[in-house]
Amino acid sequence: MADPKTIKKAFDRNQKALEKRPSIGKRTALTKVRVRDGTTCEITASGKKMICDVGTEMGGNDAGPGPGIFERGALGSCLAIGYATWAAYTEIPVDDIEVEIESDYDARGQFNIGEEPPGFSEIRYKITIESSAPADQIKALIEKADSHSPVLDDFRRPIPIKREINIKSKENTS
Repeated sequence: MADPKTIKKAFDRNQKALEKRPSIGKRTALTKVRVRDGTTCEITASGKKMICDVGTEMGGNDAGPGPGIFERGALGSCLAIGYATWAAYTEIPVDDIEVEIESDYDARGQFNIGEEPPGFSEIRYKITIESSAPADQIKALIEKADSHSPVLDDFRRPIPIKREINIKSKENTS
């Protein structure tokens, strides 16, 4: 398990490397998703696999968490890791970190009913940190971590999205 000293050492090492050679921080990440059984998706990235699915009430197999759960989980885990990392880096003692993510949505948008957007209408997060440090230090830690959270930034900032379509038709074209 990564203890605060290990986290701080890794942070320092990465920070110094990026200051010396900024180009090493620029990469492209790839995640592949393949439908395996109706709605069950196998997600593969960096040699790791996850399963995503929707519940039977949506016609799925309920074989794993749905996309919205992964979305909230990505945000919550990125925030929690950020708090742990910045606490270690700044040597602020932390005993426990919990992040709750809540999202509001209206399913009508997903089913082409009315003018509702298909995604979330609001996301809220609640942070609980146990620490012997003064509250103002914890609040400053949270502000610092939030301002450097990649996934929180992805949610807050519009990101250009490009689409490419490849169709492998089995239709006889003769």
